[in-house]
Amino acid sequence: MPSRDFKRTDRVGAELRREIGTLVHGAVRDHGLPSVSVSDVEVTRDLDWATVWVTALLPAQSKEAVKALNQLAVEFRRTLSRQMRLRRVPELRFKYDDSVDKGERIEHLLRQDSVDASSDDGES
Repeated sequence: MPSRDFKRTDRVGAELRREIGTLVHGAVRDHGLPSVSVSDVEVTRDLDWATVWVTALLPAQSKEAVKALNQLAVEFRRTLSRQMRLRRVPELRFKYDDSVDKGERIEHLLRQDSVDASSDDGES
């Protein structure tokens, strides 16, 4: 039997990412939430849980946004059950994805280091 390139959890995660992204965009607009977007969705092997990773435009508002999205998770799941062709839609857990913030911090440090290095070269 040929091996599959993608696991079912990957395909379900990709579909959930598209659908939840649309729902989150609508919730931001309708409920006045801080601006967030879905960066990834990880689904457990048994498809019981889906961890939805979100990034915030303003990292200071991330806790507020994640809290609000977790409160809306039941409503999102109900909507997804009507939209998707899954026997059972996983329960949703929203978490903040700080990888973008860490990347920006590292980039800032690298830029700062290169500026410091070039100023040291000019003094010699």
